[in-house]
Amino acid sequence: MNKIGIIGAMELEVAQLKLKMQEKQVIERAGMKFHEGVLNGKEVVIVQCGIGKVNAGICVQILADIFQVDAVINTGVAGSLRSEINIGDIVVSSDSCEHDMDVRGLGYEPGIIPQMETSFFPADRTLVDAAKAVCAEVNSDIAVYEGRVVSGDQFISDGAVKDRLTATFDGYCAEMEGAAVAHAAFLNKIPYVVIRAISDKADGSAHMDYPEFERAAAAHSAKLVENLVIRV
Repeated sequence: MNKIGIIGAMELEVAQLKLKMQEKQVIERAGMKFHEGVLNGKEVVIVQCGIGKVNAGICVQILADIFQVDAVINTGVAGSLRSEINIGDIVVSSDSCEHDMDVRGLGYEPGIIPQMETSFFPADRTLVDAAKAVCAEVNSDIAVYEGRVVSGDQFISDGAVKDRLTATFDGYCAEMEGAAVAHAAFLNKIPYVVIRAISDKADGSAHMDYPEFERAAAAHSAKLVENLVIRV
Protein backbone atom coordinates (compact mmCIF):
# COMPACT_ATOMS: atom_id res chain seq x y z
CA MET A 1 0.00 0.00 0.00
CA ASN A 2 2.09 2.88 -1.32
CA LYS A 3 -0.46 5.69 -0.97
CA ILE A 4 -3.29 5.74 1.56
CA GLY A 5 -6.38 7.93 1.52
CA ILE A 6 -7.48 8.97 5.02
CA ILE A 7 -11.02 10.30 5.33
CA GLY A 8 -12.77 11.96 8.25
CA ALA A 9 -16.22 13.52 8.10
CA MET A 10 -15.42 16.36 10.50
CA GLU A 11 -12.37 18.57 10.94
CA LEU A 12 -11.76 17.32 14.49
CA GLU A 13 -11.39 13.81 13.05
CA VAL A 14 -8.48 14.75 10.76
CA ALA A 15 -6.94 17.89 12.32
CA GLN A 16 -4.42 15.99 14.44
CA LEU A 17 -3.30 13.93 11.46
CA LYS A 18 -2.85 16.98 9.23
CA LEU A 19 -0.68 18.63 11.88
CA LYS A 20 1.65 15.62 11.95
CA MET A 21 2.05 15.13 8.19
CA GLN A 22 4.65 16.75 5.93
CA GLU A 23 2.36 18.42 3.46
CA LYS A 24 3.30 18.65 -0.22
CA GLN A 25 0.21 20.20 -1.73
CA VAL A 26 -3.49 20.87 -1.20
CA ILE A 27 -5.91 20.22 -4.04
CA GLU A 28 -9.57 21.21 -3.84
CA ARG A 29 -12.25 19.16 -5.55
CA ALA A 30 -16.02 19.10 -4.95
CA GLY A 31 -15.60 21.54 -2.08
CA MET A 32 -13.18 19.21 -0.28
CA LYS A 33 -9.52 19.97 0.43
CA PHE A 34 -7.21 17.02 -0.21
CA HIS A 35 -3.95 17.36 1.73
CA GLU A 36 -1.28 15.27 0.01
CA GLY A 37 1.99 14.52 1.78
CA VAL A 38 3.82 12.10 4.08
CA LEU A 39 2.72 10.77 7.47
CA ASN A 40 5.17 8.57 9.41
CA GLY A 41 7.04 7.80 6.19
CA LYS A 42 3.93 6.81 4.23
CA GLU A 43 2.44 8.75 1.33
CA VAL A 44 -1.05 9.84 2.34
CA VAL A 45 -3.92 12.03 1.22
CA ILE A 46 -5.92 13.37 4.17
CA VAL A 47 -9.35 14.89 3.60
CA GLN A 48 -12.39 16.08 5.51
CA CYS A 49 -15.28 14.85 3.38
CA GLY A 50 -18.21 16.37 5.26
CA ILE A 51 -21.11 14.61 6.90
CA GLY A 52 -23.28 11.98 5.21
CA LYS A 53 -23.08 9.16 2.73
CA VAL A 54 -23.08 11.20 -0.48
CA ASN A 55 -20.11 13.31 0.62
CA ALA A 56 -18.20 10.19 1.66
CA GLY A 57 -18.85 8.35 -1.59
CA ILE A 58 -17.81 11.33 -3.73
CA CYS A 59 -14.64 11.68 -1.66
CA VAL A 60 -13.57 8.08 -2.26
CA GLN A 61 -14.14 8.45 -6.00
CA ILE A 62 -11.89 11.52 -6.10
CA LEU A 63 -9.22 9.65 -4.13
CA ALA A 64 -9.45 6.82 -6.67
CA ASP A 65 -9.52 8.92 -9.85
CA ILE A 66 -7.16 11.77 -9.06
CA PHE A 67 -4.83 10.43 -6.39
CA GLN A 68 -4.96 6.72 -7.28
CA VAL A 69 -4.72 5.60 -3.66
CA ASP A 70 -3.97 1.97 -2.84
CA ALA A 71 -6.14 1.89 0.28
CA VAL A 72 -8.69 3.96 2.18
CA ILE A 73 -8.93 4.42 5.94
CA ASN A 74 -12.07 6.11 7.28
CA THR A 75 -11.48 7.51 10.76
CA GLY A 76 -14.02 9.09 13.09
CA VAL A 77 -16.60 8.63 15.81
CA ALA A 78 -19.79 6.59 16.14
CA GLY A 79 -22.53 5.56 18.50
CA SER A 80 -22.29 2.18 20.20
CA LEU A 81 -24.99 -0.37 19.41
CA ARG A 82 -23.90 -2.87 22.06
CA SER A 83 -23.91 -2.64 25.83
CA GLU A 84 -20.36 -3.97 26.16
CA ILE A 85 -18.91 -1.32 23.80
CA ASN A 86 -18.39 1.77 25.91
CA ILE A 87 -17.69 5.42 25.21
CA GLY A 88 -14.02 5.74 24.22
CA ASP A 89 -13.72 2.17 22.89
CA ILE A 90 -12.89 1.52 19.24
CA VAL A 91 -14.70 -0.55 16.61
CA VAL A 92 -12.75 -1.77 13.57
CA SER A 93 -15.06 -2.76 10.72
CA SER A 94 -15.43 -6.39 9.74
CA ASP A 95 -17.80 -5.10 7.09
CA SER A 96 -20.21 -2.20 6.54
CA CYS A 97 -23.78 -1.79 5.34
CA GLU A 98 -26.28 1.00 4.69
CA HIS A 99 -29.04 0.62 7.27
CA ASP A 100 -31.29 3.20 5.59
CA MET A 101 -31.39 1.32 2.27
CA ASP A 102 -34.99 0.10 2.25
CA VAL A 103 -36.50 -1.60 -0.80
CA ARG A 104 -38.84 -3.88 1.12
CA GLY A 105 -41.70 -2.70 -1.10
CA LEU A 106 -40.10 -4.68 -3.95
CA GLY A 107 -39.43 -7.77 -1.85
CA TYR A 108 -35.88 -7.07 -0.64
CA GLU A 109 -34.67 -7.43 2.92
CA PRO A 110 -33.70 -4.24 4.80
CA GLY A 111 -30.26 -2.98 3.82
CA ILE A 112 -30.13 -4.87 0.53
CA ILE A 113 -29.13 -2.78 -2.49
CA PRO A 114 -30.86 -4.13 -5.63
CA GLN A 115 -28.61 -5.30 -8.46
CA MET A 116 -25.45 -5.14 -6.36
CA GLU A 117 -23.10 -8.09 -5.96
CA THR A 118 -23.19 -7.53 -2.20
CA SER A 119 -24.71 -5.05 0.23
CA PHE A 120 -22.37 -5.94 3.10
CA PHE A 121 -18.97 -4.69 2.04
CA PRO A 122 -16.09 -6.63 3.64
CA ALA A 123 -13.15 -4.68 5.02
CA ASP A 124 -9.63 -5.59 4.00
CA ARG A 125 -8.27 -8.30 6.29
CA THR A 126 -4.72 -6.90 6.39
CA LEU A 127 -5.99 -3.46 7.40
CA VAL A 128 -8.38 -4.89 10.00
CA ASP A 129 -5.75 -7.07 11.67
CA ALA A 130 -3.17 -4.28 11.66
CA ALA A 131 -5.67 -1.77 13.11
CA LYS A 132 -6.59 -4.10 15.97
CA ALA A 133 -2.96 -4.81 16.79
CA VAL A 134 -1.95 -1.15 16.67
CA CYS A 135 -4.92 -0.11 18.78
CA ALA A 136 -3.92 -2.54 21.52
CA GLU A 137 -0.48 -0.93 21.56
CA VAL A 138 -1.27 2.79 21.34
CA ASN A 139 -4.67 2.89 23.05
CA SER A 140 -4.09 0.27 25.72
CA ASP A 141 -6.51 1.98 28.13
CA ILE A 142 -9.54 1.19 25.95
CA ALA A 143 -11.07 -1.90 24.34
CA VAL A 144 -11.05 -2.62 20.61
CA TYR A 145 -13.78 -4.63 18.86
CA GLU A 146 -14.15 -6.00 15.35
CA GLY A 147 -17.68 -5.87 13.98
CA ARG A 148 -20.17 -4.49 11.51
CA VAL A 149 -20.43 -0.73 11.01
CA VAL A 150 -23.91 0.38 9.95
CA SER A 151 -24.39 3.74 8.26
CA GLY A 152 -27.31 5.98 7.39
CA ASP A 153 -28.10 9.63 6.88
CA GLN A 154 -29.39 10.06 10.41
CA PHE A 155 -27.92 10.55 13.88
CA ILE A 156 -29.11 7.65 16.05
CA SER A 157 -30.34 8.87 19.43
CA ASP A 158 -33.42 6.72 20.03
CA GLY A 159 -33.24 3.46 21.98
CA ALA A 160 -35.86 1.74 19.83
CA VAL A 161 -33.99 2.58 16.62
CA LYS A 162 -30.77 1.37 18.22
CA ASP A 163 -32.40 -1.95 19.13
CA ARG A 164 -33.71 -2.34 15.57
CA LEU A 165 -30.28 -1.76 14.03
CA THR A 166 -28.74 -4.32 16.35
CA ALA A 167 -31.45 -6.91 15.73
CA THR A 168 -31.71 -6.39 11.96
CA PHE A 169 -28.08 -5.86 11.01
CA ASP A 170 -26.06 -7.24 13.95
CA GLY A 171 -24.37 -3.84 14.06
CA TYR A 172 -21.61 -2.88 16.46
CA CYS A 173 -21.79 0.87 15.91
CA ALA A 174 -23.81 3.38 13.92
CA GLU A 175 -22.65 6.47 12.06
CA MET A 176 -23.17 8.35 8.79
CA GLU A 177 -20.31 7.71 6.33
CA GLY A 178 -18.53 4.35 6.74
CA ALA A 179 -20.71 2.19 4.51
CA ALA A 180 -20.57 4.78 1.72
CA VAL A 181 -16.78 4.72 1.94
CA ALA A 182 -16.98 0.93 1.85
CA HIS A 183 -19.43 0.93 -1.08
CA ALA A 184 -17.28 3.24 -3.21
CA ALA A 185 -14.08 1.41 -2.27
CA PHE A 186 -15.71 -1.91 -3.23
CA LEU A 187 -16.75 -0.59 -6.65
CA ASN A 188 -13.22 0.73 -7.26
CA LYS A 189 -11.59 -2.46 -5.92
CA ILE A 190 -9.66 -0.51 -3.28
CA PRO A 191 -8.95 -2.08 0.14
CA TYR A 192 -10.60 -0.19 2.97
CA VAL A 193 -11.21 -0.19 6.71
CA VAL A 194 -13.50 1.92 8.89
CA ILE A 195 -12.20 2.85 12.34
CA ARG A 196 -14.73 4.28 14.78
CA ALA A 197 -14.13 5.52 18.32
CA ILE A 198 -17.30 5.51 20.39
CA SER A 199 -18.56 8.97 21.33
CA ASP A 200 -22.04 8.05 22.60
CA LYS A 201 -24.36 5.12 23.25
CA ALA A 202 -26.73 5.94 20.34
CA ASP A 203 -29.68 6.34 22.73
CA GLY A 204 -29.66 10.01 23.66
CA SER A 205 -27.96 9.39 27.02
CA ALA A 206 -24.88 11.54 26.30
CA HIS A 207 -26.83 14.84 26.45
CA MET A 208 -24.58 17.83 27.15
CA ASP A 209 -21.43 15.71 27.55
CA TYR A 210 -21.46 14.67 23.89
CA PRO A 211 -19.03 17.35 22.58
CA GLU A 212 -16.46 16.34 25.20
CA PHE A 213 -16.89 12.63 24.43
CA GLU A 214 -16.68 13.37 20.70
CA ARG A 215 -13.33 15.18 21.02
CA ALA A 216 -11.80 12.43 23.15
CA ALA A 217 -13.08 9.70 20.83
CA ALA A 218 -11.76 11.46 17.73
CA ALA A 219 -8.32 11.73 19.36
CA HIS A 220 -8.27 7.98 20.03
CA SER A 221 -9.18 7.21 16.42
CA ALA A 222 -6.60 9.63 15.01
CA LYS A 223 -3.85 8.21 17.23
CA LEU A 224 -4.64 4.75 15.91
CA VAL A 225 -4.58 5.86 12.26
CA GLU A 226 -1.33 7.78 12.72
CA ASN A 227 0.40 4.60 13.84
CA LEU A 228 -1.48 2.26 11.50
CA VAL A 229 -0.03 3.77 8.32
CA ILE A 230 3.43 2.54 9.35
CA ARG A 231 2.25 -1.08 9.33
CA VAL A 232 0.55 -1.34 5.95
